[in-house]
Amino acid sequence: MGTTPHIELDAASPAAIDGRHIRALSFQAVRMEYLGEVAPRGEGRAALVVGGGRGLIAAGLARLGYRVTAVDPSPVAVGHARAAHRRDGLAIADLVARAEELPFGDQEFDLVYGADTLEVTDRLDDVLAQTARVLAPGGTLVYDTVSRTPLSRLVYLGAFQAVPMTRIMPPGRYGADRLRPPAELAAALSRHGLHSRDVREFKPRNPLDLVRAVLARRSGRITDEEIPPLVDFVLSPAARPLVTYLGCAVKG
Repeated sequence: MGTTPHIELDAASPAAIDGRHIRALSFQAVRMEYLGEVAPRGEGRAALVVGGGRGLIAAGLARLGYRVTAVDPSPVAVGHARAAHRRDGLAIADLVARAEELPFGDQEFDLVYGADTLEVTDRLDDVLAQTARVLAPGGTLVYDTVSRTPLSRLVYLGAFQAVPMTRIMPPGRYGADRLRPPAELAAALSRHGLHSRDVREFKPRNPLDLVRAVLARRSGRITDEEIPPLVDFVLSPAARPLVTYLGCAVKG
């Protein structure tokens, strides 16, 4: 799995577009709202973030009352996460580890969040086997990932890693065979006793805002930390997401 830290966006105040189905949120707020709907309450339960990056998801879970451990293959990202969590007074265990080889005992966690992980590993079955192993019976896996469609190929294989003007990831981080539509991923989950329960599409409310932010980041005019105010995302039910989606599965 690649070691490039994720681009993470801080939470912003949600603004309703359609109160029944769709809301405009920051990227991080999308994840937190979805967790609030599909994951068990914190209340001291143990949570693991796989692909923890710079620590935003772990911090969000800690504030929801979980006992949080986070792993990432990048020592640089883990260092940033540790510093941020110390600064904010959050008791989170940040470790350098790979999703394919989790250094934990069986059934240690009630919740696993797989962040920007499933679409960058070429060992999906190893990742899912490890996830199933560390989840307690009845535990929940929540993940975000990328579908395989003409548009997702254009964005992830083209704009994000091949086109010099918009490239923000190293060549090879994404591959067509690692972009998986929901049905394909559900079949893989099922092989490891993880049963898919839900899928939601999320995407920029205004794609031009994302284009502008990527161009500005690529040119060095802004940093990762300055992206959040520039882009809102929409979260909505979709059986066939065009690019990115969130999902959850339950063990057993």
